[in-house]
Amino acid sequence: MLDIETIKANGLCAGCGLCAGIGDQSEPAIVMQDSPEGYRRPVRQRESSPQEARVISDVCPGARIEHDPSSFDAEYHPIWGPLVKVRLGWSTDPALRQNASSGGGLSAILGYLLETGQIDYVVQTSVSETSPIRNALTISTGQDGVFHAAGSRYAPSSPLEDIGARLDAPGRFAFVGKPCDVAGLRQLSRHDPRVDEKVPFMLAFMCAGVPSYRGTSALLEAMGVEDESAVTAFRYRGDGWPGFATAELSDGRKQTMDYDTSWGNILNKHLQFRCKICPDGIGEFADIVCADGWHFDEQGSASFEEREGRSLILTRTIKGEDLLTKMIGSHAIMTEPTTTEAMIGMQPYQAHRKGFVWSRLTAMAALGKKLPKFRHLKLGRNSRSFGLVRNVKSFGGMLLRLIKRNELV
Repeated sequence: MLDIETIKANGLCAGCGLCAGIGDQSEPAIVMQDSPEGYRRPVRQRESSPQEARVISDVCPGARIEHDPSSFDAEYHPIWGPLVKVRLGWSTDPALRQNASSGGGLSAILGYLLETGQIDYVVQTSVSETSPIRNALTISTGQDGVFHAAGSRYAPSSPLEDIGARLDAPGRFAFVGKPCDVAGLRQLSRHDPRVDEKVPFMLAFMCAGVPSYRGTSALLEAMGVEDESAVTAFRYRGDGWPGFATAELSDGRKQTMDYDTSWGNILNKHLQFRCKICPDGIGEFADIVCADGWHFDEQGSASFEEREGRSLILTRTIKGEDLLTKMIGSHAIMTEPTTTEAMIGMQPYQAHRKGFVWSRLTAMAALGKKLPKFRHLKLGRNSRSFGLVRNVKSFGGMLLRLIKRNELV
């Protein structure tokens, strides 16, 4: 059994906030705070009860990602996880399609669920009301809230930190989060039956890792913003596809940077350690997961040329597939077919990242680090497909980073 201090010390914390949402919420044992490194991390306020500690150890997605194969109602694809059907799609609302990061697929689903009364509200992440360069847990009860929250937020978030209060409160809600957030909530459902009662739909977006707030500061600096307090509005991307990182300043200036530079050259250099050993960047525990359905350039690589957005949409449960089918029938979303083979070109990083996990965990084990438990994810198969040379290079690279840089944050 792992407690939060052991989880943090071994670089396993994903910052989701689930541990803070477990147990007596009138006197929480754990609260989430920003760490000096710019991540969201749990801080103990009192000793957890034995029951709270057991549940945290069992459901923490940083320390455990474990499928229950008996719960699958879809075939398990060794790369893409439980999969009913894969499509490309986009919102039929032109304004939403323009505002969202990748065609508005997720936002369209959320709006439909609210409009049809299948949920009372949405739990998601949006820009903080107190700072345009910080994230905050957001409750959306209508289309305006969903529209406002649309767009990627490449910075730490803890959307599960009040999950106990959500489960105590009246109403049913859809949960939207990173793959690790959804995995944690799904694992909590095995301990708390209220999750299945209160959360009819869990949605995820594919994730390549969580940059720290230091990454946001580095991005702003590269954009020519000298004083962060002068930023009055900020978005990482969106307002087009892929859209530009955009900072609006108090003097009326607007600074922008293209997606390939902002993410590819700056933000992804600030990822938390847990993301570098992540076995599930593709939302395997969600009912529906969306991602960028990138087009290809002449060389067959993903193209970041500005154009109308489209989402890669994977249904993972029969419930999720039924929902999307009804949306298509009511013209709430437009879709077109694609294949798992084409997905490799649209999401090449996600297609290969499972293959690195075993070698990187082996490097951690060689240094005596506590390891997470990853089960029923086909990691061995993916690792073997990489071959000996790539696995050795992956092992050596991780070993070097751990020894020289002590990256466990």
